Amino acid sequence: MFSHRTDWKLAPNRFTEAQRKLQAAGAEIIDLSVSNPTRAEILYDSEAILAALNAPESLDYDPQPKGLLSAREAVAAYYQAQSEKVDPESIILTTSTSEGYSYVFRLLCNADDEILVPKPSYPLFEFLADLQDVKLVPYPLLYDHGWQIDFPSLYKAVNHRTRAVVVVHPNNPTGSYISAEERKALNDFCKEYDLALIVDEVFLDYAHDGSPRATFAANEAALTFTLSGVSKISGLPQMKLAWIAASGPQQVVASALGRL
Repeated sequence: MFSHRTDWKLAPNRFTEAQRKLQAAGAEIIDLSVSNPTRAEILYDSEAILAALNAPESLDYDPQPKGLLSAREAVAAYYQAQSEKVDPESIILTTSTSEGYSYVFRLLCNADDEILVPKPSYPLFEFLADLQDVKLVPYPLLYDHGWQIDFPSLYKAVNHRTRAVVVVHPNNPTGSYISAEERKALNDFCKEYDLALIVDEVFLDYAHDGSPRATFAANEAALTFTLSGVSKISGLPQMKLAWIAASGPQQVVASALGRL
């Protein structure tokens, strides 16, 4: 009755089972896996947030294929504050980065095509790939005086079905950013094999050492789709607004945006 895409193991894992037993027994639990800022006693400017939701403009229906221009201009201004020039017309708004991944996977891949993804990384990729009939092929991140991409393994993983490389900048869970040398090597790799670069930057602003890192949103050397969103940047997971910023060689970007 059901498709193979959703044939996932739905039984709770051992950690969840142990947590439920402790909660049922009335034990006090300090859960270090909590990642919801609205449950972590962070103080918000509630008046400003609620006032924004009360804007009269919310009553106007003005459908635009890429999303409201004013919102895309606000996203472009976010990058401008990082000294990067991003054209609002190169931005596609989505309800979440998960939806952004789905759009980009559908744009690039036919059924059973392959996407290279880092390991370790966020497990959500597996579910998104299953839903889009895409196969994920892992490439390792190695730790040697810091985390770094294992480029020999990346070159071994590519084949005629490969369509793109995913990088998470910074990676979840390692917290490591893509260095300038790795960025150049990734661009060279994508150009050599005619691949797209998909860059997840939802935690770009959260450098553990406080030193800002450069975004990929203006990356011109290879076709690049940079994903980010308000829910992580503003620490507001209930505010579902995200985007895809397309960059790279002008002709292929124009074709990608037309299809998106």
